[in-house]
Amino acid sequence: MTDKTEVTQTSDAARAETALLPPVDVIEDAGGITLYADLPGVPKEKLSLHVEADTLTIEGEVALSLPQGMEPSHAEVALPRYRRVFTLSKELDSGKVEAELNQGVLKLRIPKAEHAQPRKIEVKVA
Repeated sequence: MTDKTEVTQTSDAARAETALLPPVDVIEDAGGITLYADLPGVPKEKLSLHVEADTLTIEGEVALSLPQGMEPSHAEVALPRYRRVFTLSKELDSGKVEAELNQGVLKLRIPKAEHAQPRKIEVKVA
């Protein structure tokens, strides 16, 4: 899996599309990969996951609510969006991706395709 996220700013329209890169941990085992992405403030309704061909896109919009009539006096996160794009290996089965969001952490499980799974070959005695 390859991360191919690029962030560029050239105009006001481009700045509107600029997004934060969520920190991601990728763990591989014999059965596939598990990806953990930190998306604090993103509810399930504002999370979008897309797999097209060999590209995985994670997008989320921060939805922090403030009491009515209040404005923040200091905000360290100025961008309300997260976006990350990955190229998936042909060894992964993108049709069987499982996703779970818990406490601002997205967990994606992408199993290896059947042809890429390790298997034991039985030896017959002739």
